[in-house]
Amino acid sequence: MSVIKVSEKLSVSPQPSVDDIRSLQEKGYAMLINNRPVAEDATQPGTDVESQEVEHCGLTYVYIPVTLGTITEADVRAFQKALDACDGPAFAHCKSGTRSISLYLIGEVLDGRMVAEDVVEFGRAHGFDTSSVAAWLMQHAGRRPKVKGFFDKRTWSVQYVVSDPETGKCAIIDPVLDFDEKAGATGTINADTILDYVQENGLSVEWILDTHPHADHFSAAQYLKEKTGARTAIGERVVDVQKLWKGIYNWPELATDGAQWDRLFAHGETFKIGTIDSKVMFSPGHTLASITYVVGDAAFVHDTLFMPDSGTARADFPGGDAGILWKSIQDILALPDETRIFTGHDYQPNGRAPRWESTVAEQKKYNQHLAGVTEEQYVALRTKRDKTLPMPKLILHALQVNIRGGRLPEPEANGRRYLKFPLDALQGAAWE
Repeated sequence: MSVIKVSEKLSVSPQPSVDDIRSLQEKGYAMLINNRPVAEDATQPGTDVESQEVEHCGLTYVYIPVTLGTITEADVRAFQKALDACDGPAFAHCKSGTRSISLYLIGEVLDGRMVAEDVVEFGRAHGFDTSSVAAWLMQHAGRRPKVKGFFDKRTWSVQYVVSDPETGKCAIIDPVLDFDEKAGATGTINADTILDYVQENGLSVEWILDTHPHADHFSAAQYLKEKTGARTAIGERVVDVQKLWKGIYNWPELATDGAQWDRLFAHGETFKIGTIDSKVMFSPGHTLASITYVVGDAAFVHDTLFMPDSGTARADFPGGDAGILWKSIQDILALPDETRIFTGHDYQPNGRAPRWESTVAEQKKYNQHLAGVTEEQYVALRTKRDKTLPMPKLILHALQVNIRGGRLPEPEANGRRYLKFPLDALQGAAWE
């Protein structure tokens, strides 16, 4: 067995034999990472055999099957996560070791510890042809924005700064204006944290984008517009939401033409963030106005999809529809498998740490509401589940702010602002 040490934490190898696996512990390894798909050829021991031998030796076994032509960033991040969790040196293999070192090198470049121009020479110096890594990086560079997520634990919301590494231009997506409903207090903690990140990284804000009028937090779009001068935008069907809630709030003076934003996007419309091509997909079902922003290889899907272990968005808000939501989800899942999916919320099932990034491939394979489910089954599942969910605690507070682009009510004669709170306007009271 030829083992190549590529870092203090990682060694890679061609396919080891069963005897080789049994010797790993005495050689100081704490983990084996198998990067070969099942039944790639008849001579490999297979994941069942490998896992049994590894566990018998007291090592940790991790299975991340990849092929050189289909490596995604999610594969790379899974590989990095396994290494980070390993208490000692890790041993990774595929058939030749090339895929294992490729996962390592892509991660090093993505995280800025190595430049793309060095990967071929690094591979050659260690006995590998890593030209496929250079090709992967070149393919993804022109359409791959940098994405930074900001998690608001109060509302389980995820806000994003998506930027063009070439120009430093960026967009802020779904920013949160802090609100404490018990004290009736507003704040800009989340928005100021985003502004700090923008300044520290030398970015220039081009867009402030909302995916829909949110029901569980206030939008900080207007505050950020005042701070940055950037344009605000939302989907053009926001006017339908405005008309709906104008009636619920009995708000005759509310303008329902979407003029509260600088731009209303139509389905299929394109724009740029720096040099990166971006487009808009109409994604109704959760709300009448929901849209998805596809920025390079990243799709910001708001509340339509959650992480695979959390499923999908509810469809019982005024204007929501489970059947329409299913069709919107199918449009998102028709994007390339390697497309990165960024969700608008994470409710941390089973108490896990917040997560908000997956891929189209992961969603299709693992989403608990979608994998192996028909449209009819989905609509039945979604409808049954929605009947058990209480309304978001801030829905009546937030909508009157968010259908005006994040603008708080104007101060009254005493200098204070007041929210209007309709009684008995919505179904779904939680009495128990």
